[in-house]
Amino acid sequence: MAKEETAFVCQECGFATGKWLGRCPDCGAWQSLVEERRSPARSGSRQPPTTTRQPLPLSAAANRPEERLATGSSELDRVLGGGLVPGSLVLLAGEPGIGKSTLLLQLLAGIARQGRTVLYVSGEESGAQIALRADRLGISAPGLLVAAESSLEAVQEMAAGSRPAVLAVDSIQTMAASDLTSAPGSVGQVRESAARLQVLAKGQDLSIVLVGHVTKEGLIAGPKVLEHLVDTVLSFEGDRGHLYRILRAVKNRFGPTNEIGVFEMKTQGLVEVGNPSEIFLAERPVGVPGSVVLPSMEGSRPILVEVQALVSPSGLAMPRRTAIGVDPQRLGLLAAVLEKKAGLSLATCDVFVNIAGGIRVDEPALDLGVVAAVASSLLERVIPPRTAVCGEVGLAGEVRAVSQMETRIQEAKRLGFSRLLLPRGNRERLGTTAAAGMALIGVADLAEVLAALFASGPDPAA
Repeated sequence: MAKEETAFVCQECGFATGKWLGRCPDCGAWQSLVEERRSPARSGSRQPPTTTRQPLPLSAAANRPEERLATGSSELDRVLGGGLVPGSLVLLAGEPGIGKSTLLLQLLAGIARQGRTVLYVSGEESGAQIALRADRLGISAPGLLVAAESSLEAVQEMAAGSRPAVLAVDSIQTMAASDLTSAPGSVGQVRESAARLQVLAKGQDLSIVLVGHVTKEGLIAGPKVLEHLVDTVLSFEGDRGHLYRILRAVKNRFGPTNEIGVFEMKTQGLVEVGNPSEIFLAERPVGVPGSVVLPSMEGSRPILVEVQALVSPSGLAMPRRTAIGVDPQRLGLLAAVLEKKAGLSLATCDVFVNIAGGIRVDEPALDLGVVAAVASSLLERVIPPRTAVCGEVGLAGEVRAVSQMETRIQEAKRLGFSRLLLPRGNRERLGTTAAAGMALIGVADLAEVLAALFASGPDPAA
């Protein structure tokens, strides 16, 4: 009889060695090697493939129509690229308590209401707990099956017996294969469980949604191969102190990765926010320095967000540069450009920048919003309330063109803004139709930005 093998496996990257080490030689993580016992594979235990698929010409492979399962949520369908693709493996990750299980239960209920069978497997809650949540959310669908199970083999048997259209596993870190002696949540168990579920998804054209935990650094727990293995990675973001949640696609083999879905957490669950611009600007202060509105783009959706800045004298040798919802390194760069190219003194001041509402903006067009808000707070000058700004700022102080300007303009006009500062390159390419009903001011550098904001008089429509 073959003896069990003992190996020390890194819980960060999956590196295995025969002896314990204080530091993983592969990824450099300290105290990450855990002892795991592995049973050797039995001779003849692997079954040969029952069918052999022949390669097809690309033209023949492309003739298969792409069918998608609508989830009943337009926000979720937008992020997925139109719905769930049969045979796909989706990973949903987020902070504890952010609403992952609630979103998953609402997703399954939306598909079950279409007359399909769906299976929700939880390794963290009992069936009674799931039923209590469903009752609170007002979910009742005869095709929604639930099970409390952490055995991977049992989950595979349930999927084979009930033949659901969608299988949800909450969470992948609780699943365990019986032929591995390591604990659930270890690198080996997560990797093996995900690999077997991928085979199940592709073999039965079954859409599988996995819930993933995140570490204290905000990364998805488990080996990095988990993110490579799945077809789509969805990140559920938001502060538990805020009502709004952002669903973002980090990876998507079947659609774009720059779309977002906006939800509001209420007592009846996650409610779609069809017009996030009005929500994010609802409590915007009027007549206060350091506040400006930016028409940003999240994929194909325009969203108006408020950029806030606070500049105050600092008693520290190294003044602080703090950003929430903005890349901190980008804030430091823009502060340096303001000092060097615009002559604003920020060397002895703390600079704080925030995107109101808990949303994060990563696109280059944010630069002009940060610059305008910081300058407004430093100079104690109010930006006219119906003025918006949009553009990228370079190291030479120039204002560069950004994409999808027509869409940004239409969204700003719809919400009552009458004046927009935009890059001169964009202004020269726009016709008179886009400017109808709104004053479009093209700026080429920071000097023109400051002059247009603070030296041109009040907003004519303020």
